[in-house]
Amino acid sequence: MKSAMSASRPARKPSPWPRILRRGPMENLATAIIAIGFLMLFQPFWIGFYTWSFLTMLAGTAMFIVVSKFPE
Repeated sequence: MKSAMSASRPARKPSPWPRILRRGPMENLATAIIAIGFLMLFQPFWIGFYTWSFLTMLAGTAMFIVVSKFPE
């Protein structure tokens, strides 16, 4: 017997994309990369982190823009 909740929900076609390459997990990864770049920018310990922080944030931002076009 089907529940009322599943009867009202339309059937989904399985996506050809692997689960890890869908928008949600990839946007979370891009956000984490941006946060890591931000932390690298404001740490006082190593100049190498500061040097690479802008490129890290830029890569995370570009990744976020690209993966926002991925299927859900």
